[in-house]
Amino acid sequence: MSAPLYNTDILRLAASIPHHQRLADPQATVEKRSPTCGSRVTADICMEDGRVADLGLDVKACALGQASAALMAAQAIGMSTEELAEARDKLTDYLSGRSDDLDFWPGLAVLAPARGYPARHASIRLGFEAIAEAARMADA
Repeated sequence: MSAPLYNTDILRLAASIPHHQRLADPQATVEKRSPTCGSRVTADICMEDGRVADLGLDVKACALGQASAALMAAQAIGMSTEELAEARDKLTDYLSGRSDDLDFWPGLAVLAPARGYPARHASIRLGFEAIAEAARMADA
């Protein structure tokens, strides 16, 4: 754990969440909340031809949760339900130590210092969980 938990890259991501406004008419909305810290991510999704066509987020989380949601939102448009679920599961596996792979999603290496802080994992997973679940619901 030589890298600082909160660094300039994480803070920059936290301050620049794409799709940071709720959608007026989403096909599905999911809110995920961390019971540990109270962080919350609400995701609105519209799907077209099995892929995310539009996304809106409301993120009320610590800098790590905000940064993770920003990374997910930056790549989610155009992705399928299966791709989003796979990314969510791979993030969970990485944080829990079941995998060392961070190459599955662009930019996630910035969150590597948080792996050693299990109390932060729920907040980091929120954006991935909310977007993946909303996409699944909208695609059903």
